[in-house]
Amino acid sequence: MCVWWYMCVWWYKAGMDVSGGNHRHEAPWKRMSKEELDNQYSPSRWVVRLGAEEAMRTYSQIGNEVTKRARATGRSLLNVPYGDGDGEKLDIYLPEAVSEAMPFLVFFHGGYWQSGSKDTSAFMVNPLTAQGVAVVIVAYDIAPKGTLDQMVDQVTQSIVFVQKQYPGNQGIYLCGHSAGAHLAAMMLLADWTKHGVTPNLKGFFLLSGVYDLEPIMHTSENAPLLPALEDAQRNSPLWQLETAPTQPADPACRILVTVGQHDSPEFHRQSREFYQTLCQGGWKASFEELHDMDHFEILWNLTQEDYVLTQIILKTIFQES
Repeated sequence: MCVWWYMCVWWYKAGMDVSGGNHRHEAPWKRMSKEELDNQYSPSRWVVRLGAEEAMRTYSQIGNEVTKRARATGRSLLNVPYGDGDGEKLDIYLPEAVSEAMPFLVFFHGGYWQSGSKDTSAFMVNPLTAQGVAVVIVAYDIAPKGTLDQMVDQVTQSIVFVQKQYPGNQGIYLCGHSAGAHLAAMMLLADWTKHGVTPNLKGFFLLSGVYDLEPIMHTSENAPLLPALEDAQRNSPLWQLETAPTQPADPACRILVTVGQHDSPEFHRQSREFYQTLCQGGWKASFEELHDMDHFEILWNLTQEDYVLTQIILKTIFQES
């Protein structure tokens, strides 16, 4: 694995010029076989402390336990409909001191757009609500029931709902992990005018995301998701921002792109390229490689208040330097 990792890093650097410009036709993934791409886009194969199956079991177990604890506080509004569909529900976890001017963190779970649930995703609830932040965990229709276009639309609806329900909010901060980071990043392209409200978006926390979906078309994960290149491009925030740059609606809105040290080289490449594209487009972006973290630990450690990412999120929300 180590030799393969360094080969991919070399290929990644070969696909970028020294000024950070993208040469997308030379992207390293285009030289990989389907088997190699499957390996790169299978995060459980890159964990270092547990086996792949044990890592997935641990991830699910922690998600179940922390969500049960968060709901046991009694300060939650569960299965609140944000749309008309059966799957269009969200959970709202409130701090002890509720006010109209609360900041909100809205979280979108991962699972390759095909698994995962809001009912096992309240990792960050207790540390954030303890500091006065309301947390919203959003459900969306995963594949094969939902298409990527529908998921993006549902995420958009959920944010509109939060803004309309809490118009005096101190700021809405979007957070997503893996596929959820992709969905959160798509909100950088949203046209809010047709929804009759502009959300008070103040920040994005994008954790180990996928921002260019074209490589996914060539993996075993593709079948329920992307029947054509046009679908991948339409739903790729990296491709969209490169081909039709979008100016930030709020230049002060902060975007943190993070990746775990033990994420695969392709996840590293995607995160760095997306960060570079944001910077070139005038967005207030920062990049963080989280030391000694794998794809799953980067999220489940948000249960800890002293975890570096928890502290970054809190400092960003409360505008501390």
